[in-house]
Amino acid sequence: MDIRQLRYFLAVAEEEQITSAANKLNISQPPLSQQLKQLEDELGVKLLERGSRKIQLTDAGKLLRIRAEEILHLTEATYKELKDFKEGVKGTLSIGTVSSSGTIFLPERILRFNNSYPEVNFEIWEGNTYKILEYLNNGLIEIGIVRTPFNIEDFKSILLEREPMIAVYSGKKQKETCTIEELRDKPLIIYRRFEAIVSQVFIKANIDPRIICKTDDARTALLWAAAGVGTALVPKSAFSLVQNDNLNYSILEEAALETEIAAIWMENRYLSVAARHFLEMF
Repeated sequence: MDIRQLRYFLAVAEEEQITSAANKLNISQPPLSQQLKQLEDELGVKLLERGSRKIQLTDAGKLLRIRAEEILHLTEATYKELKDFKEGVKGTLSIGTVSSSGTIFLPERILRFNNSYPEVNFEIWEGNTYKILEYLNNGLIEIGIVRTPFNIEDFKSILLEREPMIAVYSGKKQKETCTIEELRDKPLIIYRRFEAIVSQVFIKANIDPRIICKTDDARTALLWAAAGVGTALVPKSAFSLVQNDNLNYSILEEAALETEIAAIWMENRYLSVAARHFLEMF
C-alpha cells in the first residue's frame, strides 16, 4: 500500500465512478482498476461494491477512507513542514475573512506582519462565516477571521474583544443607546448571519419584529439604512464600512447580541511557519 494507491482509492470514493475518478486523476481506467485490485489483494478485504451506476464503499472501504484521508493530510503537512524548515518564513499565506471584519482588523496586522516578514505574500478569500469555515475544512485557507457565534468543533481560536450590536439609521443622532422595545415598530434590515440570535432576543421580549430585509453583507445593510429604507442591525465595528455623514447609530442595550471577532484555524492540521507567526499578531 502506497500514497499513490490511497490517492486513487480516495478519488474513486469521492467520484463513485471509475470513469470520473480516472478523468480526475488524468489516467486511463485500466491502470486505475488494476491499482484498486492490487490494494484489495494486499489488504485482504473487499473495499468497493461495484454497482451498475455507481461504486459504493464496503465497511472496510469506509474505514480505509478515514485512514487514507488522515495519512494524506499528514503526508502533505510533513512536506510543508520540511519545506518551511528549508526555506524559512516565505511564500503565500491564505486567509479567509468575513467582509465586516477583514477590512477593519486585517490591514493593520498585515502591515505589521509584512514589516517583519517581507517575503510572505497574502491571498485573501472573502465570504460569510459559513463559507470561511468551508474554506478551512477544504484546506483552501490556513486562517479564518470570523464572528461569533460559530461551531467551534474541530477549530482552535483566538477571541478578540466583545462588541455590541448597533441600530443604524439615517438622520440626526437620536440616543446613545436604545432597547429592543424601541425597535418594536421600526422596519429592520438584519445581517442574515445573526438572524437566529436577533430573533431569539425579540421572541424573549414578546415582540414580532418588522424585518423588511435580510442580507449577507453588512455594507448592504448600512447602504439601505443610509437610503432611509429602515434601521440596520450590525456589529458596532461594521459602522465604519460605509462613509456617510447622514448615518448615525445607537448602541443596543442587549448583552445577548454582543459578538466577538475570532481568528480560527483547524485543530488537527499543520500550520505553516508564516501562519503561526501571523497568529502572534492577535
